[in-house]
Amino acid sequence: MLWTITVILVLLWLVGLVGFPALGMWIHILLVLAIVSLIFNLLSGRRAL
Repeated sequence: MLWTITVILVLLWLVGLVGFPALGMWIHILLVLAIVSLIFNLLSGRRAL
């Protein structure tokens, strides 16, 4: 579940970075959320099937 959220947030960040450079603050917020969810997933140690 968290991997899916991380991938979606990273993809939205990439689309925003390429498509809408004027929205820099929101793009970086999405990147931070993606990294936080990835770190949380790695530290929790749970493996989803």
